[in-house]
Amino acid sequence: MATDPTQPTQRYYRAPCPGCGAPVEFKSAQSTHAVCGYCQSTVVRSGEVLTRLGKMAELFDDHSPLQLMASGRIQQGGKDVPFTLIGRLQYKGDAGVWTEWAAFLQDGTLATLGEDNGAYVFTRPIDPGREMPEAARFRIGTTTAINGKPYSVAYTGQAQLISAQGELPKLPPLGQPFDMVELRSADGEVVSIDYGHTPPNVERGRAVLLDDLQLTGLKGESVKDEKGRQFNCPHCGAPVQVQLATSKTVTCGSCASIISLESGVGGELRSAEQDEPVQPIIPLGAKGQLQGVHWQVVGFQHRMGVEPGDDEHFGWSEYLLYNQKRGFAFLVDSEEGWSMVRPTTGAPPLSSNGRTATYMGTKYELKYSYEAETTYVLGEFYWQVSRGQKTSNRDFASSKGVLSLEQSRNEVTWSAGDKIASDTVAKAFKLDDKKDVLQRDDPGPFVAKSGMGCGTIILVAVVIIILLIILSRCSSCDPRVENCSSSSSYRSSGGSYGGYSSGGGHK
Repeated sequence: MATDPTQPTQRYYRAPCPGCGAPVEFKSAQSTHAVCGYCQSTVVRSGEVLTRLGKMAELFDDHSPLQLMASGRIQQGGKDVPFTLIGRLQYKGDAGVWTEWAAFLQDGTLATLGEDNGAYVFTRPIDPGREMPEAARFRIGTTTAINGKPYSVAYTGQAQLISAQGELPKLPPLGQPFDMVELRSADGEVVSIDYGHTPPNVERGRAVLLDDLQLTGLKGESVKDEKGRQFNCPHCGAPVQVQLATSKTVTCGSCASIISLESGVGGELRSAEQDEPVQPIIPLGAKGQLQGVHWQVVGFQHRMGVEPGDDEHFGWSEYLLYNQKRGFAFLVDSEEGWSMVRPTTGAPPLSSNGRTATYMGTKYELKYSYEAETTYVLGEFYWQVSRGQKTSNRDFASSKGVLSLEQSRNEVTWSAGDKIASDTVAKAFKLDDKKDVLQRDDPGPFVAKSGMGCGTIILVAVVIIILLIILSRCSSCDPRVENCSSSSSYRSSGGSYGGYSSGGGHK
C-alpha cells in the first residue's frame, strides 16, 4: 500500500477464516465483510470475531487492468491523497455488468472506483441532506436537487451482486435485485443512489482517467485466455471468436447472425438472422491512432433516422472503438463528415425551449431531432444490441464540436466530440487506398443537412437559374391577366452526427 512516512502506520486486523483457516485481513475499520481469497467464504466481522455467511460466487473475468492492492493517488480538496484498492464488487444490471472497487484512503476513509466498460468514476459517500424518495419517484430526464445542487436523472434500473473479492464496506445479498438511480450534473458530477441498503447509500464523484490516478501494481498487459471464448454459431454452425470479455453481443462472421451472449459463452445462445448486409469501410479489427489514443475497431452498426412528421429517412454508420485504458468511443460516419464522440459524465443543461444545450461553458444549438433505429450490426458490443432498437435523439452543434442526446426507456446518455477530416481517418487506419471512399465534404458544423456535394450544388445552381428566368418574366407580368406568383422549395435528406447506444448505467 502506498504510505506517507510522516503518517503513522494503520493497524490491521487479521483473523483466520472460519471456512478454511487461511488469514483474512481487514485494513479499514469501516469494513464489515470480506471474501476469503482461498475458499471464497464470505465472512462478516463483529468485533474480534469472524462469522462465515456462505460462499461467494466466482468472479466474472473482465480482464480489468486493476487488481487488489493496486495503489494510486486522487486529488481531494486540493490535496494528493494516496489510496489502495482493497475490495471488489461485481454487479449485473438490466443493461450490463460493472465493477466497484473499494478504495482505502490514507486518512482511513473509504471511496469507490467504479469501472464500467473501460470508463472510470471515483466517488465518495455523502450525506444527501434529505431523505431519499423511493426509486420509482425518479423519472428519466427530470431534475432533482442534492444539497441544493441540481442534477438530471440519467439512469434508473435494477442491479444485483454477482460476485465479490477482498475487503468490503458493504455487501448486499448475493443475487438479490435492488434499485439504482444515477444523477448527473451540468459540471460533470455523478451521484449514485444504491437502494440495496437502508437508508440508500449515496455517493458523489467524477470521471477519472487511469493515467491520472498514478496507479502502481496493475496487472501486466491483459492477456486473455481464449479457452471458452470460441463456440459454433447457433444458426449456421461456423466458429465464432469472442475478442472482448465484456461483450454482450457478437455477430457471426459467416452468416452475420446477431448472437446474444447474455448467458455467457457456454450458456444458451440466441441468434437472429440479418439480411441486406452493410459492409463497413473500415474493417473490423483495424487499429489506428486518433486524437493521440490507439484504438481498435471492434464493432460496427448502421442506423437510420427520421424526423417527427417526416417520411424521409437518413442514414449513418458508427464504428465502435476500444482502448484498454480509455474504454470505448464512437467514430461516426455521416453525410456531414466524420466525427469522434464519447459519452460525457455530466448532463448538459437544456434551455427551456430545448433549442440549446450548454456543455463545458460552450453553448450548442439544436440541429436535428429524430427517431433513430439500428438496421445492421457487425462485430462485438458491450451492450445488448439488435436490429430494430429505437431511441429518441437530438443533435446539437457549435464551432467547437458536436453534442448528442440519446434517450431510451430507462436511460439518458449524452455524448460529445469533434469533427475530424476524412484524410485524418484514412491516415489513422492506414487506408490510403480508400481515400476516395472515405472522403466527405468535411464541412463546418452549420451546413445543409446533406452536406452538399458537387451534384447537389449543380442542381441548386440550375434551380436558381430557372427561378431567375421565371422572376424576370414575372417582373413584367400583369396579375389581372396571368399568374405572376412563383414558388420553389428545396429540402435535402442528410445524415446525423449519430448518437451513442448506451450499454449500462453507473459509468
